[in-house]
Amino acid sequence: MVVTVDLAELGGFWLTANYFPEIAKLDHTRCPPLADIAHALRPCRVLPIPIPHDCTDGFLAAYWRRPEAYLDPAVRAGISSLVLLDRAVVTRGVARLRSDLDSGVWHERFGHLDRADALDVGYRLLITT
Repeated sequence: MVVTVDLAELGGFWLTANYFPEIAKLDHTRCPPLADIAHALRPCRVLPIPIPHDCTDGFLAAYWRRPEAYLDPAVRAGISSLVLLDRAVVTRGVARLRSDLDSGVWHERFGHLDRADALDVGYRLLITT
């Protein structure tokens, strides 16, 4: 079994798409494409790993329904993608997120997520036989 991420899906996650698009560039240097991994492990099954709304593990998408968590420096310190970004990039993304939360823009765009129990942002489980 291998846990990985489909970078195309992760790039569409609201946090990476709207506040930290630099994560997609960074992750392309750190993670091979899902198709390459699946090819190397073939035959294998590729299964989505939906992230529950109350996930507390602290990885990048753990707080998808609790965007305020990403404003907390202690939370960000536990997310490798954010730690590896340039400090100015993180500061800019956090400021944009804070502004959108304060103004209600985030909730206008993504408030529908409050009704979801889990979200597929691209994490995948590959099982080979």
